[in-house]
Amino acid sequence: MRRFLAAALLCSAAAGCSAPATTQTTVQLPKDLNVLFWSQDQRDVAFRTMETVPKVVVNTVKAGGPVYPLPEGKALDLRSGLDSYMAKQRNAGLIIVQDGKVRFEKYALGYEAAGRWTSFSVAKSFTSTLVGAAVKDGYIKSLDDKVTVYIPGLKGSAYDDVSVRQLLTMTSGVKWNEDYTDPKSDVAQFNLQKPVAGEDITVSYMKTLPREAPAGSKWVYKTGETNLIGVLVSSATGKTLSEYLSEKVWKPFGMEQDAVWMLGPTGHEISGCCMSASLRDYARFGQFILNGGVAEGKKVLPDDWIPAAATKQAGIGIPGRGYGYQWWTNDDGSFAAQGIFGQGIFIDPKRKLVIASNGNWPTATDPDGVGAAREAFYKSVQTAVDKEAVK
Repeated sequence: MRRFLAAALLCSAAAGCSAPATTQTTVQLPKDLNVLFWSQDQRDVAFRTMETVPKVVVNTVKAGGPVYPLPEGKALDLRSGLDSYMAKQRNAGLIIVQDGKVRFEKYALGYEAAGRWTSFSVAKSFTSTLVGAAVKDGYIKSLDDKVTVYIPGLKGSAYDDVSVRQLLTMTSGVKWNEDYTDPKSDVAQFNLQKPVAGEDITVSYMKTLPREAPAGSKWVYKTGETNLIGVLVSSATGKTLSEYLSEKVWKPFGMEQDAVWMLGPTGHEISGCCMSASLRDYARFGQFILNGGVAEGKKVLPDDWIPAAATKQAGIGIPGRGYGYQWWTNDDGSFAAQGIFGQGIFIDPKRKLVIASNGNWPTATDPDGVGAAREAFYKSVQTAVDKEAVK
């Protein structure tokens, strides 16, 4: 998702969206909209007001109805200092919800509970959940259907042999380069091309890619394919992703605030990225998944969806970890949505645990530094919950 933002932000002027309540600042955003080259101060501002950045257009994911309650619970006993952890992570917000109760919640970096924060690749897990809803609603007949059934523009390309399931698990076998340091990589180039009339810009690019392995045989992380998933859902349902997410989750589950979803150059939500929501609503989405995908007493997702989506469908070359339907999985049964610069939703069904974090890491990714520290923090919270259970 890192360099993709340079392309993702090449849209027309923002409209129809009010800025969230935040602390005011005099920091000016640069004209160069590649987020990787913004200063840390500029990111602190932009991440909480992405819909106000020049040239950004968004759709609104409307909330409505009774708000899903997140009552305050007993403070969680963590031996390591949470304030110190948040400072080292540069967390703008951190919330721990366990057994449906808020065990910790704090904000920083000028961010407030009433505001939104951008998700980056956390949005991938929202997009995949909409596939489940579309299956439940009958818009998508089977995950084994070929992608071209729903995106005819891909016919005649390497995607002729690819199923919806293989898109979800990033095992299409279509060649892709997601090197964020290479300006000629696919992730840097695919949204920068000239749009073709009547065709989503992602489809225009992806249909040109060659095959490197048989479909289903090789996992490669591909932001472009999550964008294809979004196109597929919109094509199948006849609705924008924002409309469908509002209809299936945001309103019926009781999200507290409207969210916004950034649009790409051809007017479609950037489904591999770029939804902005409040910290509590990110936690509520985790609770929605933890509750089995039920909203207003009705199943939004097929009965077998979450067990499949949240368990390893493909190996990623890291012991104990894997990839499901756009979720990062752990062999202990926990799983997570993750985005660059410290965004995340961690879910542990065994412990009825949801941890949502918004942040602005010093760098987009740092798997051996703040990334590893976040994984260690998740384990420390799991340990604290386990200790309470045996008292």
